Order: sequence, then structure tokens, then C-alpha cells
Amino acid sequence: METVIKINDAVNGIAWGTLGLALLLGTGLICTVATGFFQITHLKDWWRGTFRIIRGEGRIINDAGALSQYRAFCTSLCATLGTGNIVGVSTAICVGGPGAVFWMWAAAFLGMMVKYSENVLGVYFRRRNREGAWSGGPMYYLEDGLGSLKNCRRLGKVLGVLFCVFTILASFGIGNMSQINKITINFESVFLSGLNIGSFLGVPGGDWLIGLTLMLASGLIIMGGFRRLSAVSEKLIPLMSVIYILGCLMVVLMHINMLPGIFAAIFKFALGPEAIRGGAAGSAVELAFNTIKNGCKRGVFSNEAGLGSSVMVHSNSCAREPVRQGMWGIAEVFFDTIVVCTMTAIVVLSSGAIDLSTGRVMEGVNDSTLVAKAFGSSLGQAGEWFVVVSITLFAFTTVLGWSYYGAKVTEYLFGLFWAKIYRVIFVFLIIFGAVMESNLAWDISDTFNGLMMIPNLIGLISQIPLIVTLTRNYIDRRLKGKDLPAMLSYNPDIQRDALKAVKKGSS
Repeated sequence: METVIKINDAVNGIAWGTLGLALLLGTGLICTVATGFFQITHLKDWWRGTFRIIRGEGRIINDAGALSQYRAFCTSLCATLGTGNIVGVSTAICVGGPGAVFWMWAAAFLGMMVKYSENVLGVYFRRRNREGAWSGGPMYYLEDGLGSLKNCRRLGKVLGVLFCVFTILASFGIGNMSQINKITINFESVFLSGLNIGSFLGVPGGDWLIGLTLMLASGLIIMGGFRRLSAVSEKLIPLMSVIYILGCLMVVLMHINMLPGIFAAIFKFALGPEAIRGGAAGSAVELAFNTIKNGCKRGVFSNEAGLGSSVMVHSNSCAREPVRQGMWGIAEVFFDTIVVCTMTAIVVLSSGAIDLSTGRVMEGVNDSTLVAKAFGSSLGQAGEWFVVVSITLFAFTTVLGWSYYGAKVTEYLFGLFWAKIYRVIFVFLIIFGAVMESNLAWDISDTFNGLMMIPNLIGLISQIPLIVTLTRNYIDRRLKGKDLPAMLSYNPDIQRDALKAVKKGSS
């Protein structure tokens, strides 16, 4: 076991360490510069093409085998909005200080173009499966994109398979059992701590009860197929997002006078607290590095930009234009990190548990209880209940989203039949997440989660010229009105059908 732990720590240090984050941020910087800072220069266009059309065009389904753009957006947010938006933010602040929030924003800024690029390639290289639904994702643009380059055919296929294997293993852990485990621990400690339910096989009865309830609820949704999952997502995601944001706003308004000091602390400590100026220079550098690393890591962990996961959902959109769906990727990162994570950060920094003058965490405070205490200090017992319910909803939707990711990569490797078998196994494992206690299992699944990023980013970097070409083609045609042939798919048959739809006025 010690050997396994050492190997996992070493691999995790690469995937989620300096090298992995440098690869991710570097890719985001390349995508940002290559597209002319699209997230800024075309802010009005991507805002209009996403949030502004939610009530109208975004809900229209013009393809029998696809989802509306808004429903694809909500289904993607299912897995993206998770415990990282709550507990992950407090962890970043506890380890890296208030300045970590600044680096979360920086990672999100670059992550917008990473997710944009993923979606552009996902739609461009997608194809129909035997049921007539769209299938897309990193495995396809690795096989058909990277694989189309000279002497890279086998490399593209191998990296595509590796991405799928990493995704399946990560889905069972970080996308399933670890989320269920968090729900169980929080729910039991707040609502079942005073009840004597007994035990079974040495496990508290409350754990079994929570696990069975979650397994049945998840099973009813997941086994109903992608249509049922997306329909639930369309209703659940807006509801839980609005409730959580309103809860945060209540706390923020109660401490409105602290806002200037909070934002001042975020920028002041972005490169390390001033409190360590009198210490050794090496300590200052180390603390500044931890601030940057933890802020960036938690930002990535929250919005999943670079992992290549949510592109599998976005590829099922009815949008014919790759760039149009790419804009939804920008909107997803913006909402996840700039909106939701920032709200959590403000609540945490207004709680009094973080000294805004020194950037240090007060004695006795830890990241797992910080958010609950932050809400509790303002709203009392109801605030702590609110956090537990929020974590439950966020973690539950993460499980639903990852069930789809795992099923799609299983479909790529083994076919549609085995994708259905995967769903059964996935649902069955939920009960184990409630009753198991194995930190190593969670650590290993976290490593596989990070390993997904490496083949995906290789695929993105190899296709930068294509991403730029597709972006320019869209801008010239749709925004500047130039008469140019549309570039909608790598496949001639799909390209032909998509052109007919676009000529009829479809997106």
C-alpha cells in the first residue's frame, strides 16, 4: 500500500502539479492569443449568443438527434457545478489566502478559451451513433484531428483510448463515490447525528439509508437515458443555482460594508501576504507560489476547463456552427467560476475567519467547515443547514453529469450495449460511496481526473490552427457578412447536411 501511495502521489504531482497546471494555463494562453482574445473582443457576441437567447433561440431544437443549446448547457453544468464551487473555494483560501481568489479568476479567464476550443473541436469532429444521437469529445478530435496529421494516426488513437480509460476510472471515484461520500458525511452530521438508527456490517444505519436513497434517485434518472437526465438538469440546475446565489447575496448584504476590504485583500495578497515580508525570502516565494498554484488548481477543478469532460455534452447540441457552441463553453466557465465561486469566496472572506489585514486563517478554522461556519455566523443554524443542502444538490448533480461522461467514453471503446452496462455499474457503486471510508481510493480517482487533462490538451494544441481557422471563418461570415463557404464538420456528409440547415436559418 505504501508503494501504491508513493506512485499515486508522484503521478498526481505531475497531473495536478506545476507541470500539469503550466500545460493547462499555457494552452489557455495560446488559445486566447491565437483567437485574438476572443472572450474580450467578442464579449458582446458570446453574451448575446448564450445568456441573451436562453428564453428564445437557445431553447429551440432543430435536430431530432440533439439537445437544445440551453439544455446542453444545463446538462454540462450538472457535472461542472459541484462541491468545488463550495468546499473547493474555501480550501483555496485556507491554503493560499485571499489572493487565491485572484488566481481562480485568472485561471477562469484562460479557461474560457480552453473550453471554447474544446467545444469548437467537439462539434466539428462529432458523428452520429447507431441510435441517431450525436457523439463527440476529446477521443474523436484526438483520433480524427490529431490522427490526421502526418505520422500521428496511431498516436491520436492511443491518446483517445487513454483519455477514455482515465475518464471511466475518474467517473467511478471523483464523479461518483467521493461525491456521495461528501453528501453522506455532511447530511448525517447535521440531520441524523441525534438519531439511533443502528448499524449493519459495522456501518451506521444512517449511511446505508442515505446511500440507498441516493442510489434509487440517481438510478431513476440515469437509467432513463440521456433525455431524462438532460430534462432533469434543465429544471434542477437553474433552481439550485438561483437558491445558492440568493443565499450568498443575503450574507453579502449583511456584510456589505466589508466588500471594499474583501476585494482589496484579494488583490493585495495575489502574490503573497504582506505579513511575511519580515520573514525569509524563501518563505515568501513559497507562499506566493502556493497562492498561485491553489487558486489556479481550484479554479480548474471547479470549471473543468481542460479536462475535456463537458465537451461530450456540448457535442450533443443542435447547434450546427462549432463556434456557436464554443461560446457556450465561455459562458459555462464564466457562470461557474466568475459568478458562483466568487459568491462563495465573498461569503468566506466576510465571515471573520480570515484576517483580511494579514491574509491568515484564524486558529481552529479548517477548509471543510469554513463555509458552514461562514453561513452559520450570519444566518444561524439555518445557514449551516443551507450549506449542507447546497452541497447535497451540487454533489448529486455532479454524479448525474459524470454518469453521462463515463457512458459516452464506454460507448467509444466498446459500443452502445456496454454503455448501458456501464450505467448499471455506475448506479450500483453509489451505495459504496455512502458506506466506504478509503482516502486512497479518492486520491487515486483524483489522479485519474487530472490525467484526463494531458491527452485532451495535446489534442487541443495540435489543432490550434484549425480552431483559429474555424473562428475566423465564423467571424467573417456571421459577423462581417462576407460570402464564404461555412466550415461546419470534418465529415463531408455531415458538412453537407449542416450547410442545408444553416441556409434555412438554423444555427
